[in-house]
Amino acid sequence: MSSQQKQSVSRAAGAATAPEPTGPRPARLSAAAALTAVEGLALAALGGYLLFMGLAGSPDSPQQAEMGGLTVLALAVLPLVAARGLWLRRRWSRGPSLITQIVALPVAWTLVHGGGALIAAGIGLGVAAVVVLVLLVNPTATEALGIGPRETP
Repeated sequence: MSSQQKQSVSRAAGAATAPEPTGPRPARLSAAAALTAVEGLALAALGGYLLFMGLAGSPDSPQQAEMGGLTVLALAVLPLVAARGLWLRRRWSRGPSLITQIVALPVAWTLVHGGGALIAAGIGLGVAAVVVLVLLVNPTATEALGIGPRETP
């Protein structure tokens, strides 16, 4: 086994037993968790509405409306789980939250070009996504999650 492989194994073993971060939760991390939770709740509400309208309303295609509602409900799980992880200062939660924000940006762009009330929804989503991205790449937040700079070999 090479020395580089030994270092990788020792880092992996150290990462598995790394202690949870202690001390107070930074306001930046709390804000990122709250905004991510609001996005997840908004998705869940939209999914519930679509599912309800597919079941109780008279859509052109009830199956399509119901499946759309179930899909949006399933998509709401990612930001909600990520928000809980951020709130509890779990290291793994930063990735799903960043992915959620990156995916939200083209959705916001599409909503802004939709016209009407969708413009306001798109602007709100876009601003929230950019704010959460900035909060999560902040050194204070990464340190609070136990994510430090990479060691040079």
